[in-house]
Amino acid sequence: MGATTAAVAVLFDIDGTLISSGGAGAASWRMAFDDLYGIAADIGEFSDAGMTDPEVARLTFVSVVGHEPSPAELARLMAVRLGHLPRAVAESEGYRVLDGVRETLARLGEQGCLLGLNTGGVEAAAHIKLERADLNRHFSFGGYGSDSPDRAQLTRRAVERAGAIFGTPLGRGQALVVGDTPMDIDAAHAAGAVAVGVASGHFSAEQLRDAGADHVLASLEEELPL
Repeated sequence: MGATTAAVAVLFDIDGTLISSGGAGAASWRMAFDDLYGIAADIGEFSDAGMTDPEVARLTFVSVVGHEPSPAELARLMAVRLGHLPRAVAESEGYRVLDGVRETLARLGEQGCLLGLNTGGVEAAAHIKLERADLNRHFSFGGYGSDSPDRAQLTRRAVERAGAIFGTPLGRGQALVVGDTPMDIDAAHAAGAVAVGVASGHFSAEQLRDAGADHVLASLEEELPL
């Protein structure tokens, strides 16, 4: 495939799609709750894969602290968590780049596809997680949990930003959203994008098909449906 004749943007989730952090994300939340409240909270007990960082923070806070966090409490929790995240990522023995990721990103860039991030993590967390693998350099924009706690809305923001770079809004189907959870698929459709499920995370290919993915890949070793 040569240079594209129409605007094409490909948006990638991070955890379970590009990398596995080896539990670094959960560890950083646990350390933050321990620092602030003396509770080593396990976010996996209170949140689901694909949720945004603000949702994870709020749901876990309510469950372990016992009340809705004030804006100051939420901001402080997220700041302390981000303070722990670089070390958690650097020291994670299970951190790895998933199969086919480096090759896919290099190939898409050469083919003239605009690459972006589409993640429930806040923007700083996204870049911290990718820095260890030197993957930040592939992405010129994104939609993040810091844009909205709603996955569909942050995906719309990512598609809008792609259009801003091209200088014209993207039409339906001109953006691909690649992710490993049903939440990624629902958000892609809400934003008028093509939903590509990758069975490299917590969900099987069958589960992603049942969730309505337009295309399903076993891993990013397979070709994306451009």
